[in-house]
Parts: sequence; C-alpha cells; structure tokens
Amino acid sequence: MKKILILFFFCSAILSGQKKTKNGNVYSDHPGIELVNKFNKAFVEADTVTLNAILDDNFKIKNSLSLNKGDKGSTKSDLINNSIYWNANIKHLSITQAKPAYPDAIEYKQGNQLWVQSWDKINGFHKSTGVKMDAPLHRLYRLTSNAKKILWIGEYFERNIFREIWSSEKDRKNGEIYVNHKNINTVRKVMYSFEFGDYEEGYSHFAQNAVISDINYPLGITETLEQAIETDKNFIKAYEIESIDMRGYPDYLDYDWGDSNAVLSWWTFRLKRKKDGKNIILPVHIQDSFNDEGKINRRSLYYSSKLLEN
Repeated sequence: MKKILILFFFCSAILSGQKKTKNGNVYSDHPGIELVNKFNKAFVEADTVTLNAILDDNFKIKNSLSLNKGDKGSTKSDLINNSIYWNANIKHLSITQAKPAYPDAIEYKQGNQLWVQSWDKINGFHKSTGVKMDAPLHRLYRLTSNAKKILWIGEYFERNIFREIWSSEKDRKNGEIYVNHKNINTVRKVMYSFEFGDYEEGYSHFAQNAVISDINYPLGITETLEQAIETDKNFIKAYEIESIDMRGYPDYLDYDWGDSNAVLSWWTFRLKRKKDGKNIILPVHIQDSFNDEGKINRRSLYYSSKLLEN
C-alpha cells in the first residue's frame, strides 16, 4: 500500500508540473505586424510624418541590454531625430527580416496587452567612415490594443558598431612603423638562409609553436612548423631556388592595439621547375609576427599558386 501511495503522489507531481494556463494568442499575420513593418520603413526613409502619426505621444524606446537602472529610455522626438540622422549618414540603410525567423504578434489576455516581437537585420555603411552596419536586431513592441500606435520598444542591438563609428571619425595612431629593426633583420636572415639551402639556420628563427598559413589553403587551414618543414621539403624536390630577392623594403609594425606586431616584406622568387626546366618568377608577400623572445610565431604567405602550375 505504501508503494502505491508513493507512486500516486509521484504521478500527481508530474501531472501538476504539466499544468498549462492559456494567456492569449500568437499570430503570424496581424495588423500589429503590419504596423511594425510600416514603422521600420518610415524609420529607414526618415518619413517623419508617418513616424509622428504611429508613435504614441508618450512613446519610449529603451536599450534592453543597458545596465543603467535609471535609464528611462528615449522619447518620440529622440527616435524621429535618430531616423533623420541614420537616413542622412548610413548609405544603403535597410532593416529586413532575419530569415528563417519571422515576427509574432501576441495578444495577452492578462492585462489586455498587444505585443509584437521581431527578429531583423540592419544593414548599410556609415557614409563618412565606411564602417559597415551588418548586425542582428531584436525588438519587442508594445502597441495599443487597436494596433494603431506604438507605445514602447525594447531593443536588443550590438552598440559597439557606434563605438567604432565614433572612433573612426578622427585620426588615431596605433603604434609605430620601423624601416630598420631587429625583427626585419631576422626575416632577411630566414629568407637568405633558404636561398642558400641552410634550412637549419632558417628554421632556427621560428618558435616551436609557430603557425604558418598560406593564402592558397582553404580558409582556416594552417600548418605547424613541422608540417611546414615537410611542405618545404616537397617544394625543394620540385623546384630549384635560383635566387630570392627583396622588393622594395620591409616594414616592421609595432601595434599598440592588442600588443601585436608584424614584419611586412615583399620578395621575388626565381625558380626552375625540375621536371621540365621551366623558369618561374614568383612574387611573394610575407607577414611575420614575433613573440617576446624575437622568434617568428606566425607566418602568412601570399602568392599565386597558378604561377607554379603553368
């Protein structure tokens, strides 16, 4: 009997947890959704007449990601002024549905409230700085019960875009450029060691955890130093290096941002293909980054592999 009672109470708990209370209806087609679409079109086009007509006089829009507990939101006039600014300063501005998502209109029984929630994408680029605006935009709209006016908008939007725009409005230094530097000397020693076949010397300037990337590899594919050495061995079997000549001069960029650095260098490889004796001139651009010990910890190679195949 005790087991039966335990089972009975257990089942009751499950059934109790599954209880549902309906609090309204959800619509994929609704006059409220039409009003929101009308609002977005008016905002993009800076149609102040329409915006003034469909926004309630006490309208507020608020950043729903804000940590400011005293944030009361922006007013109707603030939003209309923002529309004018965006229209004037964002080229090819658009707000479009972020498919496969779609907006929902929700008529809540409790409180007799009408809400629309939408998942959109905002696009365009800033006219004076060229900063691209390509970001998801999620909004919650509270409407009047007759779906004639918008009372409130809660907005979820990545605002770092604005920080980038504001930063790009003025010139800003990000470190220094050197025409002579010990890291430039290291790159030259690597390249000329390779030309003269002294690979042990060349590889000694790389960190053991170095990462090597090649523009001809699929995006995201890199090699370890050991893998790159094997790739070089196969290259040497197929091609004779007659000379490696520096073009122009390398630059060493010591960045402030991210505490990063790079040597940018340009080279001309003069090769002879062993299978048919064909002479090949191969322009190569290389970017090398260095660790604190002065070793190359990342190398990126840019060249056209088609020149090796023809």
